[in-house]
Amino acid sequence: MSSFADSIQTAPPVNSVPAASATGAIASTANSFDTHHEDIIHDAQLDYYGRRLATCSSDSTIKIFEVGNDSHRLVDTLKGHQGPVWQVAWAHPKFGAVLASGSYDAKVFIWREYNGVWSKVMEHQSHSSSVNSVSWAPHEYGLILACGSSDGKISIITCKEDTTWECQMINAHGIGVNAVSWAPSVIPGSLVTASSPQQPTSKRLVSGGCDNLVKIWREENGVWKEEATLAGHSDWVRDVAWAPSIGLPASYIASCSQDKTVIIWTKDASAVATGGQWTRKPLKAEPFADVVWRVSWSHAGNILAVSSGDNKVSMWKESLEGEFEQIGEANDGM
Repeated sequence: MSSFADSIQTAPPVNSVPAASATGAIASTANSFDTHHEDIIHDAQLDYYGRRLATCSSDSTIKIFEVGNDSHRLVDTLKGHQGPVWQVAWAHPKFGAVLASGSYDAKVFIWREYNGVWSKVMEHQSHSSSVNSVSWAPHEYGLILACGSSDGKISIITCKEDTTWECQMINAHGIGVNAVSWAPSVIPGSLVTASSPQQPTSKRLVSGGCDNLVKIWREENGVWKEEATLAGHSDWVRDVAWAPSIGLPASYIASCSQDKTVIIWTKDASAVATGGQWTRKPLKAEPFADVVWRVSWSHAGNILAVSSGDNKVSMWKESLEGEFEQIGEANDGM
């Protein structure tokens, strides 16, 4: 896959983005700056090293910034989408500076920076309706992108050795897919279990849809199959996030919904091996004050950020007793 690198919905206030709002980043101080977007910002993502920030907006553009401790510089504005851009995602740096974007125009673009110049290197047009979510697979699997669409399908696009792209489609949620997230490549329990060298794990995905369901997908012999259906929400599932793993003996998935709740789904290593069930636990006893739009785990997988429609972002961490406790909160006035 290295040949590609060598060759080739609530939003923050209009035009303003918190500098510490990217996925997985938890900062003790925050500042904001004018992005010069002309409409609502829907997503803001830092790259792997935290040196570049990509933002996307209803103005149909993506903006790339170089960021420092207290500085930012607009590097480029990426144009080409013909509708609101809902989400952006950075690929692992082993593939170079590569960014994916999903839009209301039913298209996914893959962008690449080479010698300081950004250009569109691939246009994915297999969906018939809005593309709401884009997520890169763990880099160990190669350069693979999952895309969730309002047409009810998930597409898996893979960059092959000759830099061409292969597409697989999954009929996932009948009335629309809102979010997709990859399982980590690390086997649950591998940190605490003495065993022979690990074999490659099966690729897995989690998705959330307008049918109020969370679904787990697994690739078997090149074919994607439904592994589990998790019912617990009473309204649209707005986001899902599979927690990164450092080899601890459990898998965690967070899901959030229009029903104002967040559910933590867990499965220990023994249950994974035996095909056991996922267990369900609400993040907190009472619903949130407003719709919960996004959930995001820290890079270590031990802290969960929850973004809701009242312009608040709350941070949660699991206690030794297995209960999640709120450890912080940021709001629009920070």
